[in-house]
Amino acid sequence: MGDLEKAARKAQEFRQREREILDAALALFLEQGEDRVTVEMIADRVGIGKGTIYKHFETKNEIYLLLMIRYEEDLAELFRQISGSEDKETIAREYFRFRISDPRRYQLFDRLENKVIKDQAVPELVEKLHAIRSDNLASLVRTMEARMDDGTLENVPAPYHIAAAWALAHGAVALMESPYYQKFIDDKADFLDFLVSIGIRMGNKGQRGK
Repeated sequence: MGDLEKAARKAQEFRQREREILDAALALFLEQGEDRVTVEMIADRVGIGKGTIYKHFETKNEIYLLLMIRYEEDLAELFRQISGSEDKETIAREYFRFRISDPRRYQLFDRLENKVIKDQAVPELVEKLHAIRSDNLASLVRTMEARMDDGTLENVPAPYHIAAAWALAHGAVALMESPYYQKFIDDKADFLDFLVSIGIRMGNKGQRGK
């Protein structure tokens, strides 16, 4: 095996180990809460030494941000997959479903972002996160503008529609993680579909009563 092949394989193994660490960290954060999870716990879950973690990540804040970046990249990939759809509701529908289909992960990343912004941690990764999110929001703006142009939505600044959808998603996530909700709603899958249908029709023409 040549030196270049060895280097390529080593780089691939490094990236694979990084993915394993991030996957383990996410699972532990969801199971136990990010404040209770230590680097040692993540290392034990992966089956490696604590020192190996630090070869990949300097701090937990770096892990937090890379997980959030991966989340936004997943949304960006979803947008790319459906960008050619002729149904102008598709992007709005899939965006809303993406945000609320895994409420625990949504809440985790909402908390983590507040932490890293407060700590002013890893600014270059924060900048990357916000750049990806800006691109995703630009896709939503184009969708909202197209739906306003065809007369489906109220003709208001596109951010109004996006912020309203975000507010509904945020509230929906809080509801779904409420202990009372677990008893109050029997058919949770049907309720999720109902929420999505509300989300994509919110702001339709004529709803302001003007």
